[in-house]
Amino acid sequence: MSTNTDHQPAAELHTKQKHDPHEPQHASIPPSPENNAPRSPIRSPKAVVESDHKQPIFIGLRKDDGRPTVTMKELLSALENGSTNSNDNSPSSVVSTPSRSQESKQYKEQNSVIMALIDTIISSDDVRSRQRMLKFAAKRYASAIESNPDDYDALYNWALVLQECADNVNSSANSHTKDALLEEACKKYDEATQLNPALHDAYYNWAIAIADRAKLHGRTKEAEALWKQATKSYEKAVQLNWNSPQALNNWGLALQELSAIVTAREKQTIVKTAISKFRAAIRLQFDFHRAIYNLGTVLYGLAEDTSRTGVLVIGNEISSNELYSQSAIYVAAAHALKPNYSVYTSALKLVRSMLPLPYLKVGYLTVPPVENPVAPHCDWKRFKFVLNHEGLEQIHDDEEKTNDRPAIRVDIQDIVSVKVCSDLTLPPGPSIIIDTINGQIFLIADSWEYLDSWLDALRLVYTIFARGKTDVLAGIITG
Repeated sequence: MSTNTDHQPAAELHTKQKHDPHEPQHASIPPSPENNAPRSPIRSPKAVVESDHKQPIFIGLRKDDGRPTVTMKELLSALENGSTNSNDNSPSSVVSTPSRSQESKQYKEQNSVIMALIDTIISSDDVRSRQRMLKFAAKRYASAIESNPDDYDALYNWALVLQECADNVNSSANSHTKDALLEEACKKYDEATQLNPALHDAYYNWAIAIADRAKLHGRTKEAEALWKQATKSYEKAVQLNWNSPQALNNWGLALQELSAIVTAREKQTIVKTAISKFRAAIRLQFDFHRAIYNLGTVLYGLAEDTSRTGVLVIGNEISSNELYSQSAIYVAAAHALKPNYSVYTSALKLVRSMLPLPYLKVGYLTVPPVENPVAPHCDWKRFKFVLNHEGLEQIHDDEEKTNDRPAIRVDIQDIVSVKVCSDLTLPPGPSIIIDTINGQIFLIADSWEYLDSWLDALRLVYTIFARGKTDVLAGIITG
């Protein structure tokens, strides 16, 4: 199963009757309609001042000391208002560095080719005015680079303009022009990052441009190479700015697209990496519904592959049924957070029966006796737990019920935090600590994979509660 990044509209969901979750399924979940956050904003460059002694200027890493950023819309508006003004106060105004005639001539030749490409774009009436302003902006940034080839801000902004121009091209009618504009944008991002390797926004937008190119090449070797390049650019963007759930989400999507092209042996590793990126994005922003939904889609695709081949891929222990169930949890959570999204609604119809209704999650965890949370390891027992919109509860079998052994229950509204625990005094195994207003509760999962699924489920239910969407989740799991 593949998903689309960025701008492409979501596909229609395949209609399908409700099914037994134990039977193999072969429908696909459509991609999120908003898999990509807007491109990072225009950077306002600071003028480069010549030395009084006319010595060559060393261009190092400039700091963004209070420099404002403006959006593409604001830039175009500013250019439109000042386009007839003979006094050049555009964001790209720079003071020339010492002349580099040969380099300047080369840039002029390249610029004429790029402007010819922009001229070939046929725009509808509603975007023609915007296209004129984009062309005007492209000329401004091209002129700035001819004057100062070391102005990485101008290169970055020029690349953004070229990307916007490519968005105005009807790819089905003229994919060559769109691809050529995106390729030129990539070259500008490359030049900008060579001048300033700390431009994380440039790596992020560069990756989007590469991904847009990859989508134009279908399922070819060229597309495979481009998707690999996109993942590298997203990786660099995250290294420079780790606190970006959008970059992590898009990185996961690029890996997911790549997994649909490579060999079966490579696919397993790539899919596991995609899962880790979506999960990392969610843990940076618990209500990031696009990453939540995308994690559901990649798990669904993995469940399809596991069901078809019979090969257990994650830790050689998670069955296709468990993967279907995990997928349904994330789709249900995304729908609860954004119930008005038709794509989420359609996907939920496909996967809802894969949930352990009337619960969101059912599984086993090892816990101490309720009355003695610091009991010896030998007193800790493995019990079944259920999670719904109200809380987490330990379920006893018939024999334990007759002994009236107290059960652990955690109400969602009482939770303060849920996190991995590394307390060496606990029994062996990956452990979770739930801080509540009534004290701490320790849980031991069967494996790290199950620990991740329990962590996410608990955090998602709490996030849905905190966002006031508990009624939506309750409607999903209780019908």
